Amino acid sequence: MPGPPLERALLSAGEPHRARQIAESFGSDAERYDRARPGYPDAISGQAWHWVDPVAGAASAARALRSGGRLAVFWNVFQPAPDVGEAFSAVYRHVLPDSIFSRGTDSVVQGYATFFTKAADGIRAVGAFSDPEQWRFHWERSYSRDEWLYQLPTFGGHSQFPPAKLHELLAGIGAAIDTVGGSFTMQYTAVVVTAARTEAPYGFSWPDSAGIATSTRVQTTGFRLQQAR
Repeated sequence: MPGPPLERALLSAGEPHRARQIAESFGSDAERYDRARPGYPDAISGQAWHWVDPVAGAASAARALRSGGRLAVFWNVFQPAPDVGEAFSAVYRHVLPDSIFSRGTDSVVQGYATFFTKAADGIRAVGAFSDPEQWRFHWERSYSRDEWLYQLPTFGGHSQFPPAKLHELLAGIGAAIDTVGGSFTMQYTAVVVTAARTEAPYGFSWPDSAGIATSTRVQTTGFRLQQAR
């Protein structure tokens, strides 16, 4: 079971020196990552680790974490009620038949399972962590029609849809929500793949086969290191 909640990084424009001590966030700026100081207690990635090479990302985290520090990468997996899920899938089949969403929500869940496996395999390959664990937390949220349509374009791949297709998709999904009363409740499972940094054996070095070297610059989108106060 997970321990106490991780300390939230509080970034304040008025306290830049304190902000840097509390947390450093790394997006596509790999140059900043090279300057990360080792000794962080936690490295966290939310809904983004599938954009990172799983071995390179885990190796970068291992270099930055102190012994016992924890790498935690997580995703929120959604699962609508059967009637809502089928209504949504029917819209995707009509508008974007090649989309994974057109094949039903089970396909989406299976796609996430691939992320979990790759993340765990990458952590194991580095050889600097305990065996990965998987934590699951169930939660739900109710959405109105407008709330769901507002966030829908941010879903994976949706920003690449042609504008006309996206407009048609939003209209179809909006109509589907109207047919179930104008709102619905979405079930979620937050799945965390996590492992603790172990003591590196004497003479330990990163394997060349992983493509990792001390000077390697690694892009880690959505990757956050948290520094204790």
